[in-house]
Amino acid sequence: MIELYLLLVLMIVGAIIAIEIQDLLSSVIAVGAVGLVLSITFLILKAPDVAITQLVVEILCLMILIRATLKKDLPFSTTGRWFLNTLIALCFIAMFLMLFAQCVPELPRFGHPIMRVARIYLDQGMLKTGAANIVSSVILDFRAFDTLGEATILFTAVIGVLAIVRRIGRKKEDEKEVEGEE
Repeated sequence: MIELYLLLVLMIVGAIIAIEIQDLLSSVIAVGAVGLVLSITFLILKAPDVAITQLVVEILCLMILIRATLKKDLPFSTTGRWFLNTLIALCFIAMFLMLFAQCVPELPRFGHPIMRVARIYLDQGMLKTGAANIVSSVILDFRAFDTLGEATILFTAVIGVLAIVRRIGRKKEDEKEVEGEE
């Protein structure tokens, strides 16, 4: 339970940093960190499907915000902090690989579920649904509304990314000036 409180404190600190910091790109990164910690919280609460959905939506939203931010605020190219940025990225990658190496041995063996609900799905899935594929029976029969909600969230996030990233309908700076002169 203490880890949930720690993650909650990290999310609150990240949100405060995102609000109070002056640099717009750093604020966007702080918001992304809050979303990542929320995804980890979902994993601790034994909701991996919600954690994956949160992670995907967070990454897509972060892409949108960074794209919108880089046009307004570009501190990395003007300050020359490339060495510091590279060092931070390498430290993050090393930390990720260390955590990965610690987590993989803790995973259960393939085919041996660790939760009681998974055992019910495996034992009674074919009888209750009539589906030969157990994955399809869980996704489409046992958890249909959950799957529909996740698909809706992912679809909305993709539409949002496409709306920001698309180029059709946008006029370039030169075209705006030509129209203004006429």
